[in-house]
Amino acid sequence: MGIAENIKQVKKELNEGVCLVAVSKTWPAQAIMEAYQTGHRVFGENKVQELIQKQEELPKDIEWHFIGHLQTNKVKYLAPFISLIHGVDSLKLLKAINKEGRKNKRVIPCLLQFHIAEEESKFGLSLDEAKALLSSPDFAALEFIELRGVMGMATYTDDLDQVKKEFLSLSQYFQNLKEHYFQDQASFSEISMGMSGDYQLAVEAGSTMVRVGSKIFGEREYH
Repeated sequence: MGIAENIKQVKKELNEGVCLVAVSKTWPAQAIMEAYQTGHRVFGENKVQELIQKQEELPKDIEWHFIGHLQTNKVKYLAPFISLIHGVDSLKLLKAINKEGRKNKRVIPCLLQFHIAEEESKFGLSLDEAKALLSSPDFAALEFIELRGVMGMATYTDDLDQVKKEFLSLSQYFQNLKEHYFQDQASFSEISMGMSGDYQLAVEAGSTMVRVGSKIFGEREYH
């Protein structure tokens, strides 16, 4: 099956209202265009340089999501056009995004990244850290960011019960923050979790946004 068939198949399996982020990192513009021609518009990249290059050469109605770990000094390159930054895990990064949002006269949508996996290597906040961040006067002063929800990555394991448990914990974090900090903010509505190997489990656990790469584009070729 080709890219166009794959993307249609994945969309068929998703509940209504779940956003599919087609993870196009390492894939050339031509592969992205195959997906684009099916009507798909949301793509995810994790390297700033590669994203800028693709944004310049591909159609302007693509919604680009940054799904990697973003360094503060790279924010300025994405600020003019990025649709959503998935992995925000510190006040320092939020301040950098806010600063660049001000320069570009646009409010930049972000997700708070939580550490839900048992692996040490994954980035992210704990619930207590997120609450401390959201309660701080520094956060209250940020005018050019909009938090749209939460994001997390489950442990890379064959133990599906563990993965499900981690996804459910992210859903609970979302509910907790919604109740205490974003009750009257309708735009705080996203739970970004689930990738090629586990997105069905993620959707069952409440995901509103899945990041799917190899299931659409095939296994990556690293050069």
